[in-house]
Amino acid sequence: MKVAIVHYWFVGMRGGEKVIDALCELYPQADIFTHVFVPDAVSDRIRAHRVTTSFINSLPRARSMYKSYLPLMPLALEQLDLSGYDLIISSESGPAKGIIAPPDALHVCYCHTPMRYIWNMYHDYRSGAGRITQLLMPPMSHYLRMWDVSAASRVDSFIANSATVADRIERYYRRESVIIHPPVDTSAFTPILTSQLGDYYLMAGELVAYKRPDLAVHAFNQIGRKLVVIGGGDMLDELKRIAGPNVTVMGSQPFEVLRDYYSHCRALIFPGEEDFGMVPVEAMAAGRPVVAFGKGGATETVAPGLSGVFFQSQEIDAIRAAILQLDEMAIDPGKISNHAARFGKQAFFKGFRSHIDQLLDLKSGTVSRLEA
Repeated sequence: MKVAIVHYWFVGMRGGEKVIDALCELYPQADIFTHVFVPDAVSDRIRAHRVTTSFINSLPRARSMYKSYLPLMPLALEQLDLSGYDLIISSESGPAKGIIAPPDALHVCYCHTPMRYIWNMYHDYRSGAGRITQLLMPPMSHYLRMWDVSAASRVDSFIANSATVADRIERYYRRESVIIHPPVDTSAFTPILTSQLGDYYLMAGELVAYKRPDLAVHAFNQIGRKLVVIGGGDMLDELKRIAGPNVTVMGSQPFEVLRDYYSHCRALIFPGEEDFGMVPVEAMAAGRPVVAFGKGGATETVAPGLSGVFFQSQEIDAIRAAILQLDEMAIDPGKISNHAARFGKQAFFKGFRSHIDQLLDLKSGTVSRLEA
C-alpha cells in the first residue's frame, strides 16, 4: 500500500511532529508532504522519509516566517500531486487536509484541532496582534474559513486527538470523528523516590499566549514558591522580564534535561486550555502530579485525586488554592505513572491500525459491490 503523510510544517518537534514520528514508525514506507521543512529541527525517523515541500518552502524567509504565508497555503496544498497513493493521512492544526486526493485513495485526517486562529480562538489572536495584522485578519480569515469548510468535505474520515477536538470538528465542519489520543512515549520516563524530589514546580512546553505561561509566572511571583519554566516560543523574553527571583526561565532544553526536571519537580503547572496536551501525560509518566486548568484535553488525561488537581478559573487565587489542595493529597508516583501508560504509543498504534483497517475493509466491500 502506497502511503502519503501530509503535515502543515516541520520547524520543530512539538506535539504534532511527535504524532508524525509515530506515524512514520507505523508506516515506514510512507512519503511525507509539507509546506516548510527544516531537516535539523526534526527527528532522525522523519528525516529518513522522502519529504516533498510545497512552493511555500521556496519563498523568502519561509523557515522563520512560515505563518505569514498562511493565505497562500490552500493554493499550495492543491498543487501537490498525490497521484498513485492508496492511503493519505493528513495531520491538521495548520492547513494540511486540503490536498486533492486521487479518486480511489482513502483520505484520513488526524485533527489536532481545527485551525484555532480562524475558529475558536480567532478573537484572542486578533486582539493580541499588531495593527496591520488586525486590519488584515478579518478578510483573510473569512476566506480561510470558507476554504477550510470546503476542504473538510474532501476528508473520508476524521480522527480527533481528544473529545474536546471532536466537539470542535462537529461544531465547525458538521462531521463526526473517532477519538484516538496522540502517542506519548511514556516508557521514556521512570518515577523516582519521593525523598529525591526537588523543591520546585515545573511549567514546560511552547511559550505562546494561548497556553497562558504568563499566568503561571505571575501566580508564583505572588505565591513565593519556586517555579522552573522550560520551553521556547514567542513569550520567552516577556517571561524572563516578568519573572521574580523565585522563578527560573530556562528556555528550550534537550529532552534529557527536561526529563530530569519532570522527575524531580513537586508538580507540573499547566495553566492553559489545550487541545490534548502531551506535557501533562509526560509529567505523569514520570510519576508527578499535575495542577491544571480544568478545561480542554487535560480533563481527559488528569485524574483528580489520583494524578492531580484542577483549578476552574485562570486566576492567581485559583492556582494558589489548587496548589494547597495538592499539598493535602496523597501522592503515589507508581499509580500516577501507571495511569499515564494508558496514553502510550502502543495504545495509539492499536487504535490507529484498527480504524484504518476498518475503513479499508469498508472501502473494499463497497468497491466489490459496485463491481458486482
